[in-house]
Amino acid sequence: MPPRLITTTSSATVPVMPGSVALVLLAAGASTRMGQPKQLLPYHGRTLLRHAAETAVATGCSPLTLVTGAVHEALAAEVADLPFQVVHNSDWQTGMASSIQAGLAAATCFKPKACLIMLSDQPLVTPELLRQLVAQQQQTQAPVVAAAYGETFGVPAIFDRSMFAALSQLQGTQGANRLIAGLGSAVGHVAFPAGLLDVDTPEQYAALLTQPQSNA
Repeated sequence: MPPRLITTTSSATVPVMPGSVALVLLAAGASTRMGQPKQLLPYHGRTLLRHAAETAVATGCSPLTLVTGAVHEALAAEVADLPFQVVHNSDWQTGMASSIQAGLAAATCFKPKACLIMLSDQPLVTPELLRQLVAQQQQTQAPVVAAAYGETFGVPAIFDRSMFAALSQLQGTQGANRLIAGLGSAVGHVAFPAGLLDVDTPEQYAALLTQPQSNA
């Protein structure tokens, strides 16, 4: 059964041309390991979510979709002046698959040629990295171009529209990384060593605050 969702659109939303590259920003989790909504933690004068949203806007992708879940109103308020459509996935507790599908369903109404998926808890992601992912996918027409960190290819990653059906078939806690791993050598990649740091625990958040801010 597809996830139940409610879509709201910010007043800053701009018209979308068919054939564009969509972007889905996932922020639906309950932050159980953090003990508070990590999306709202301060980071260089903004919240982590606002930082991620502004990074997304800087890519030029359209439409931009924010997927909320455990927290909705506060997160929607963070992007109210940005060109996002906000989707509340009421099935967020079933796992990341339903949130990916909620965001994809909202984005594909605009018939994009590809979709970039990113998380709100990877604050070292830069607009330049995201633009590199998009450029490589457009140049190579690879089914997926993913960020490479450690021994892993993962999100942020851009998926050609030929992969939308496979994304829609993910279940439960399965995320985009599972699909990426299954494609093997067909996946393009862009190096992103800083991707090893995400923000799931108080210790990781403390480590983040010791990192210099990127202006990319």
